[in-house]
Amino acid sequence: MADRDPDTIKRDIDQARDQLALTVDSLAERANPRRIADDVKSGVLRFAQKPAVIASLAGAVVLILVVRGIRRR
Repeated sequence: MADRDPDTIKRDIDQARDQLALTVDSLAERANPRRIADDVKSGVLRFAQKPAVIASLAGAVVLILVVRGIRRR
C-alpha cells in the first residue's frame, strides 16, 4: 500500500461517510412502511381504474345480484 497524505486519507474517509449517509437515508426512505403502503394503494387504484377492470367488476356485481334474485324466488 502506497504512503498517502493524511489529508487525502481524511478526504477519502469524509467522502465515504457522506456516501454511506446517503445510502442509509435512501434505504430508510425505501423501507418506510407509510411510503410502501402509499405505493401499494396508488398501484391498486391505478389498476382498479382501468376500463377492463371496471367492466369486470360491474359484470361481477350484476352476476351476484342476478344469482341473489334467483335464490330469493
